[in-house]
Amino acid sequence: MEQTTAVPVSKAKPQSRRDGKFKRYMWGYLFLLPAVVTFTLFLWLPIFKGVLNSFYVVDFVKGNSFAGFDNYKTIFSDPDVMVSVKNTLYYMGLALVIGFWVPIVIAIGISEMRRFQGFARVAAYLPYVVPFVVLYGVWRWLYDPVGPINAVLKGIGIGQINFMVDRSWSMISIVIMETWQSFGSAMLIYLAAILSVPRDWYEAAEIDGAGIWSRIRHITLPAIRGQILLLLMLQLIATSQAFQTQFAMLDGGPNNATLTYALLIVRYAFVRLDYGVASALGVLMFLALSILAIAQYRINNRGGVGQ
Repeated sequence: MEQTTAVPVSKAKPQSRRDGKFKRYMWGYLFLLPAVVTFTLFLWLPIFKGVLNSFYVVDFVKGNSFAGFDNYKTIFSDPDVMVSVKNTLYYMGLALVIGFWVPIVIAIGISEMRRFQGFARVAAYLPYVVPFVVLYGVWRWLYDPVGPINAVLKGIGIGQINFMVDRSWSMISIVIMETWQSFGSAMLIYLAAILSVPRDWYEAAEIDGAGIWSRIRHITLPAIRGQILLLLMLQLIATSQAFQTQFAMLDGGPNNATLTYALLIVRYAFVRLDYGVASALGVLMFLALSILAIAQYRINNRGGVGQ
């Protein structure tokens, strides 16, 4: 009788399996390495340095000295901080009321056009490519007391409005200018979402006798709900950091009427040269924006965006 010898089956060692897995994904890790290094050097390291500086009196000549929570005490005792917070919230509210719905309305209007739709897309997007230097110069001229807008207002009997001098109009003027300049990019996002809706839905609604307002209410708006929620969060985050236009147009004036929180950070850092307090202000803003980012992430996980 012929005997058979059992050949032992060799089991792969855990270490060899790990080595094989690493070799399999090695190129992926290498491609990720530049992004990780860039984010670490230019994002996370400055954030960590800013948090650290918020507890120091920063002096580039004599060296930093530990200050504890003195920088934060300075923040809560400075009346300009509360003014800047109120102005920032006011600016965010105006941007929602005046500017948030403009790209939605224009995108819906363009999607309903039967002719010249391509021309309308280009014309609506053109203001977005205007350089900021040109933008500020043109709108200063438009808002001038003897400029075109006031000429029209006088012609219809309203009278002159000092857009850049009147405290009640200065922030509104900035929001109107920024809405005109930036609605084009959001409009394209909404328009792409609307055009992705099957045309059969609209045709079926028309056959059932639905008018344009019924189609918008029951088909278009529900279809772009995810984009609306996403861009709402992005706009809140962007407007909470606003300072460029307020600085370039009015430098926070008149009488601090357009002094935003981010502009106050710039003043502390580059005018008062108090980098410790500026870092503390930045840390508080970072915490507030983190809350908004977490809210956006939770909306994404619940399926609110892109559905």
